[in-house]
Amino acid sequence: MLKNRSIISISDLSDEDMNEVFSQADRMLENVDAGKKMNIMSSKILATLFYEPSTRTRLSFESSMQRLGGSVISMADSKTSSTIKGETLADTIRIVESYSDIIVIRHPLEGAALLASRFSSKPVINAGDGSGEHPTQTLIDLYTVRKELGSIDGKTVTIIGDLKYGRTVHSLLSGLSRFDVEVNLVSPENLAIPKHVYNDVLGKLDIHVSTSLDEFLGETDILYVTRIQKERFTDKNEYAKLIGSYKITSKEVQKLKPGSIIMHPLPRVDEISPEVDNTKAAKYFKQAYYGVPIRMALISMIAGD
Repeated sequence: MLKNRSIISISDLSDEDMNEVFSQADRMLENVDAGKKMNIMSSKILATLFYEPSTRTRLSFESSMQRLGGSVISMADSKTSSTIKGETLADTIRIVESYSDIIVIRHPLEGAALLASRFSSKPVINAGDGSGEHPTQTLIDLYTVRKELGSIDGKTVTIIGDLKYGRTVHSLLSGLSRFDVEVNLVSPENLAIPKHVYNDVLGKLDIHVSTSLDEFLGETDILYVTRIQKERFTDKNEYAKLIGSYKITSKEVQKLKPGSIIMHPLPRVDEISPEVDNTKAAKYFKQAYYGVPIRMALISMIAGD
């Protein structure tokens, strides 16, 4: 169903597509857990173009391709590429598509991944475009909830932190709108969810908006924490005022609904205290681990023979 298709937004995936990705990810997870390497992509090359810093996303895509038996070529730093000479994104894509079978791109400008897909005859996966979307992270997030809580329907999700610039949040809300869930959005007023994102899911989700976290902790099944993103601020004084707006410590964990989980797309700064890492609720490192089977599934479905 996803053969040769670009994935720029979570909306590019139907419910059937997502369920198939999750089913394939279960199969991939068995191989990852067993340390087995597959050969289904042995003749294919993945190109990763990262115009912004990344650890988990870039390495998990590259690890996924290698675990599938494929090869990887990478631009991990745009400062060492022809971009610094003035080469346009369109020209870069035209060149890279001739070297590879599938392209993964992260770019600081919203809409860059869509532009790349329009200049490429090879499928393009959006690994984050500015404050736009991060569809593969949403697949990982939803998969994590399924694996850790058994299902997504009927859950209450509380999302806190940077909801204005957080592309992971924008994609996640779109993904959650496919399910029967209640969503609490908690942020400083200056970092509230953009109106266009809110309006897109209005009527599809039962949404509550607040600047206070305490009122939601006792009813939360999934606490989704995001960092205040320094790189998105043009005014560093504004960032300094907002950093540390929320912090999850053992005190907050104790207030959570029994059996709830804490997630974070990472990296974190100071929004989750290290003391939380060893609690049963902490699932953010497991969430990162699930990134490999999800991306293995997606790559194989898009570019596999």
